[in-house]
Amino acid sequence: MGKVSYTLENLPPVSKKDLDRVDSIKDEDIDYSDIPEFKDFSGFHPWQDRKLYKPIKVAVTCKLDADIVAWLKQGGKGYQTRLNKILRQVMVHAQ
Repeated sequence: MGKVSYTLENLPPVSKKDLDRVDSIKDEDIDYSDIPEFKDFSGFHPWQDRKLYKPIKVAVTCKLDADIVAWLKQGGKGYQTRLNKILRQVMVHAQ
């Protein structure tokens, strides 16, 4: 038999038998010894990984200084995304 791989789009359905088996396992019976403990969540930002969370977008109109817009557009397409990322970093830092 060859290698089998799945993506989120083509996962096989989970059977009732499998769900019942998982439900029957007690938390204290799970062996976590091979998983390192994760304590530092400071670098975890789910909004940066679109697979986890996609924020709702709101259309706004604002006036910016021309040199700021020119600077943002220097990187080519996606200047609004860059602006959003910069503002998010400032927001997170301010919290």
